[in-house]
Amino acid sequence: MGYVAGQDLGGLRADLGPVPLGSVDSAGVAWRLQELQGWDSPEVRTEMQQREADHGAWPSPVYLGARPITAAGVIEAADRASLDGAMDRLRSAVALTDTLLVVYESTPKQALVRRSGKLIMQYLTDRLASYSLMVTAPDPRRYATVLQSGEALLPIVTGGLAPPVTPPITIVSTSVSGVISASNIGTFETRPVVIIDGPVNLPRVLVQMPDGTVRSLVYSQALGEGEQLVIDTDARSVILNGSASRRRFLSTPTGWPVIPAESMTLIQFAAAAYVSTARLTVRWRSAWM
Repeated sequence: MGYVAGQDLGGLRADLGPVPLGSVDSAGVAWRLQELQGWDSPEVRTEMQQREADHGAWPSPVYLGARPITAAGVIEAADRASLDGAMDRLRSAVALTDTLLVVYESTPKQALVRRSGKLIMQYLTDRLASYSLMVTAPDPRRYATVLQSGEALLPIVTGGLAPPVTPPITIVSTSVSGVISASNIGTFETRPVVIIDGPVNLPRVLVQMPDGTVRSLVYSQALGEGEQLVIDTDARSVILNGSASRRRFLSTPTGWPVIPAESMTLIQFAAAAYVSTARLTVRWRSAWM
């Protein structure tokens, strides 16, 4: 064959776990990717209620469904033993649990997928085999492979006067705080993961949307030294120290925050009292439909 590990075979390229579809793996096996269906668009969930005694229908909200993806191509190996080994690696990669699928477009994008159909492989010769596989991404978004993150501390108020004082007086003070600028270069809204490290009492996360409105996450409890609260705004989960659900203590009075498509939000940390070691970390990926 004369292939070199890492060689691009031209055309489509995607990594399904450790299997490099569209290129040559470290064992010298060429994985030709000839078909990739479903990456262009997810399924759609919608209903139409027919108008009574009138033309047309009443539309319901439209939501994206799961994203079924089918990939097919040819495996080319140096001999039968190498071919069998490659086929076994593909069986393992098309897993029943979350597997990372990366598709190399001009901006590489990724999705977490699971096996959702029969894996079909057929010998063509003693060193060639065809394959066809089906996986499904429960989350329809295609995410950037680059994870973005930012950190902020609680605001510090400096300056001003301390009582007792004699009026009239002028109080000049300055509030200093880290603000996270979270940008989404994709074409679909993305939902960040928010991490709060204690100690901190009654922490709040304020997210200023592009239209100037503010969405907030308000936690009604205190975090002790070394405690960590993880808020997943997509899963709507609130987990303390990696295991205990604290969803009942979180309120979202103005709705769950998102980072809209091709936009930027400003995220700020607040609490009932200043603690120098309290920290807010926000992580997100740009997202495409």
